[in-house]
Parts: sequence; structure tokens; C-alpha cells
Amino acid sequence: MSFEVIPVWKQVTPELKAELVAFWERNRALGATAQAEMRAEQAACIGRDERGVLCAVGTATLRILPRLRQPTYYYRQFFDASQRGQRQTVPFVAQVREVLQAYNASLPQPESLGLLVELESKLLSNRYTKAKEAAGFTFIGYSPRNLPLFVSWFDDATLLPPAPIRRARAATPQHHGHTNTGISA
Repeated sequence: MSFEVIPVWKQVTPELKAELVAFWERNRALGATAQAEMRAEQAACIGRDERGVLCAVGTATLRILPRLRQPTYYYRQFFDASQRGQRQTVPFVAQVREVLQAYNASLPQPESLGLLVELESKLLSNRYTKAKEAAGFTFIGYSPRNLPLFVSWFDDATLLPPAPIRRARAATPQHHGHTNTGISA
């Protein structure tokens, strides 16, 4: 890799949080500062180039897909433009996976069984077209946004009892005669 990968899972300092927010702002990656601040708390690993400049980040947040009913980390990664196109995607996610797998192995009961990836990049979704891909990712279907979903299960992951399915709330009358058409997630 052309940068050093540094684990930061559950160790994001206020200084690193500010650096991550500035990184995303500089790259116009996230819309609002509040969103960037929240995402910074989810950092699992970062990448620093030879000058020590932040150039990559992988974030994870616990999520349960209704169809799977098993906890996984919803994983995102972002590279600075200077680091793209150098075939670093798979090696970086593999290192993040190792960090998160080790963390889960240290818990009395794992909070996650693996990584869930929604391929937002057209370039990557055109490149990764096999049912079983690099770094142990397996295609599991499409997201509500019609994007490919892949999961990489942690080694020896054992299924947990199925998480309860959340039901959509029925529409309720609002003031002014309107009805609520939102769906609870």
C-alpha cells in the first residue's frame, strides 16, 4: 500500500475527529459538518501517506438488515483523490476487517458477524460482478437504493438468534387533516 493503515476503532480522539471532518470537507465527501462529525466517531482505520497526511478512512456502524436479521457492520471507505486507482480498496478493507474481527473476538458475545458493503461507486460495482469476491465478500442482493450488497463474514462467525423484525407503523392522522405516510425504520 502507498500509505500506512492505522487502527482507530473505539479510539477516535477529538483531534482525530476534527482531522477527519476536515478531510471529508476538503474532499467534498459529506454534505453537512454534523454528518461528518457523526461518521468520524465510526472510524475503524485510517490511512496516512508518507508525509503523515490523512488520505483514507474506513468507518463501520452496527446495522441489522431486515432480510438477514443478523448484526453486521455497515462499512464505508473513502480515499483521497491522490490514492484512488491504485488497487488499494481490497487490501485496505481486508485490514479493517481484521481489526473489527479481532475486536469482536475479544467480546464476551460478538456484536457483529461481519462487514456489510453497499457498493455506491459505479466503477466498483462494474468491477466486482462475481457472487464471491476478493477479501471474502459474498453478494447477498440489492439495497433499497438498488445498489449491490456484499457481506464478508468473520471467521467462525456463528449465527445469533434472529433479530426481531421491525414492523412499519400504520398511518396516523396528523393535525390539519394530513396523514403520516412515513415508515418507521
